[in-house]
Amino acid sequence: MKFILRILLSAIAVLILAEFLPRVSVDNYVTAIIVALVLAILNLIVKPILVLFTLPVTIITFGLFLLIINAVIILLADAFVGGFMVDGLLMAIIFSLLLSLFQSLLFSILKSD
Repeated sequence: MKFILRILLSAIAVLILAEFLPRVSVDNYVTAIIVALVLAILNLIVKPILVLFTLPVTIITFGLFLLIINAVIILLADAFVGGFMVDGLLMAIIFSLLLSLFQSLLFSILKSD
């Protein structure tokens, strides 16, 4: 049940960001839910592999290269999901940062004591 709520809150965050960021678009609510699911799957499977392969660069940049990895995950979701569009690496980095911020705020609602 908690997973479904997290996906729905992530979809809400995607919709809000698509509304305010100029070069990000989501067609509808169903697409936002699919984007949230795809991002969850990519973060679970692809991100650890990318982090492992880019570990030396991540260490040299003191972890800042993780921003690029997060942007690549967003761009992969853009490629996989029709109706979701992020235009460019810089916009993907901004989207990733803001999505993480929104998710942390929204997920704090679900935090159990």
